[in-house]
Amino acid sequence: MPATSLLSSNQTMPVTIQRTSWAENETALRSIREAVFIREQRVPESLEWDEHDQQAVHFLALGPGGIPAGCIRLLPTGQLSRLAVLEQFRNQDIGSALLSAAEAEARSSGMDEIFLHAQTQATHFYENAGFTVSGGIFLEADIPHRQMFKELGH
Repeated sequence: MPATSLLSSNQTMPVTIQRTSWAENETALRSIREAVFIREQRVPESLEWDEHDQQAVHFLALGPGGIPAGCIRLLPTGQLSRLAVLEQFRNQDIGSALLSAAEAEARSSGMDEIFLHAQTQATHFYENAGFTVSGGIFLEADIPHRQMFKELGH
């Protein structure tokens, strides 16, 4: 999938969504996740880094001048995870663009369904993108989460 461009809702910040891999962009992906999950949300490093990064398809949002702004990954199981947008780039539809890119990749790979573990404060964001809550609240890294699914019609 080629990089796609979009303008944020306030039309001031052009953003490009790039399909990538851990091997190609580890530094940028790592810096976003360190800022959002490890520093901001206090997720222990031992929980943030796992064996899934190597096999995942990653998407990287690049702001003006190619500045890394956000990321998400799609695992071969259909799980979306590690959606993160740096604070200075939030509320500009970058998270939605990353989610859409990962969903399009899952669809083109022939997946029938995608799922994720949403932080409870983000459940509404994912519901607006067509995801449905399944089951109760559980903790991941001491943060309340809910499992959510989305069927992909082909």
